[in-house]
Order: sequence, then C-alpha cells, then structure tokens
Amino acid sequence: MTASNASPDVLDCGRTIQELSEYLEAGRSPRDAEIEQCPECLNALESLSRVGDLSRDLFAADAASLPEPSAGWFGGILDQVAAELRSGRDLPVRHPDPRVRITVAEGAVRTLLRSAADELDGVFIGRTRIIGDVEELGAPVTIDITASIAWDLDAHAVADDVRRRVAEVVERHTDLEVAAIDVTIEDIHAPQRRKDAS
Repeated sequence: MTASNASPDVLDCGRTIQELSEYLEAGRSPRDAEIEQCPECLNALESLSRVGDLSRDLFAADAASLPEPSAGWFGGILDQVAAELRSGRDLPVRHPDPRVRITVAEGAVRTLLRSAADELDGVFIGRTRIIGDVEELGAPVTIDITASIAWDLDAHAVADDVRRRVAEVVERHTDLEVAAIDVTIEDIHAPQRRKDAS
C-alpha cells in the first residue's frame, strides 16, 4: 500500500489514530502488548499525549486578554501528527561496508525532530517536513518546522533554539545534508509551562 492511497488516520501497522486515542483515554488499560511494542503506535501515543497536555494547559490558563485559539487549530495539529507518523521515504545511513544498506524511516526522523523542539518550555510544534531528495546521500534538504509559542517568549530566540536543537539531532542521528532549517511561528498561546520547577 502506498502513502498516497492510505488514509492519513491509519498507521502503516494498521492501527487508527482513533483507536490509539481511545486506548490513551482509557489510561492504556487493559494493556495491549501489540500496541506497547509497536514503534509507530508508541510514537502516536506520545504525540497524542503531548497534544492532550497542550489542550488541557490552554483551557486551564487564564488567557482572557488573548483571543481563543481557533477551533481548527487542534484539529490541524492532530492531522499533522497523523501524517508525520506514516513511514514515508527511506533515509539512507552511511555504512563502511558498501554491501550493507541501512535506512531510517522518514516518519521516525520527523518524530525525533518534533520531540527535540517540543522539549522547549512554551513551544509546541505544529508541522515538521523534510523537503528535498532524502533518498540520495549528500543531496541538500531543507527542514521546515511550524510552531506555536507562549506570548511572553522572544520569537527570534525561540526560532534559534529550535534550529539549534534540530541541527544537533540531525547531526547525531542521520546523514542528512541540511541546507536550511526554516522555523515559522504560526500562533501564540497562554504562557503555561510544561516543565516542573525544581
């Protein structure tokens, strides 16, 4: 089955986003061993959990002076997460033995990029894309990221932090030749922090 013919709500393993959302809402109980051992399902559960945290933070925040986020904003995030969880293209990884071919699924790399940038306080990633010929070693690619940030953050500083984190992850885990990392701040939200103060 090709990505173009598959529903964006169905992962390559056959599970649906709705199925995983219901499993998460039930507290992952009773435990489903197939879901808990499937990398695609685990990535989806982590992303759904992150979006759930964001929605709870936004609704709990006293943001009377801010316009409410549009009704389609959360739906758009869920659509992006579902699309990114698909395996996508195969990214080659260099190996000293020319007879050995190692690849990493594009969906796994996008999840890694999202995760690295999402760790920043007050930052929620909307979309991650890798633009270019990722299947050719050495071909230049552009990483395109959108984000929502807390209104009290400096947009330029956030964009720089996101670029730095993404560059570190790319260098450590892939052989991508990144020509540019584009970060677009698409929205702002109430300054709720997800990290526990220590």
